[in-house]
Amino acid sequence: MPEIIRARNCIVFHKGDTLTVAIDDAMAAGGWPGGQGVMWKDSSQDEFLTTYSDGRGAGFLIWGSDEDADQFTALTRNQPTYRFAVMIFGNSLISTSSFEQYTYASRIAGPPFVPLVYGPNDPLYFSLRGLWTKEDEATLSGKPYAPLDPVGIVAQLPKPSNNNFLGIQTL
Repeated sequence: MPEIIRARNCIVFHKGDTLTVAIDDAMAAGGWPGGQGVMWKDSSQDEFLTTYSDGRGAGFLIWGSDEDADQFTALTRNQPTYRFAVMIFGNSLISTSSFEQYTYASRIAGPPFVPLVYGPNDPLYFSLRGLWTKEDEATLSGKPYAPLDPVGIVAQLPKPSNNNFLGIQTL
């Protein structure tokens, strides 16, 4: 079977509910990959404002802030410039490259980094950086809002035949 080339960070096979949301200053300045977990943030405006997830999550963003390599499309830099994104919440089936590759402990302690090994049906959370992970990093780091509830389960393992993307059924 030939290798699949995936041009986006997040591939959606079944789309749950979606909503166009506003993004905060940090996201507009820093950008994000498709599949990025987000959480709600208060706003002085009449808008649904999101920011990077700190483990808690309202949903995830379908498209990255600047995924399109072609500088001449309408999508290029559109989201951070106009400060919006499309968020999925609810049940979906996705495949994404936006997941933690290494354990939380090894990322904090530094090299050598210990790879995270995912298994079918593993519960998934958002990491403290808003990426998908099998570790409840809020609990591991002692956050007051721990423990987290799972936001997905592993549906397909990362492997060369799927460009090392993680398949996820979102909850």
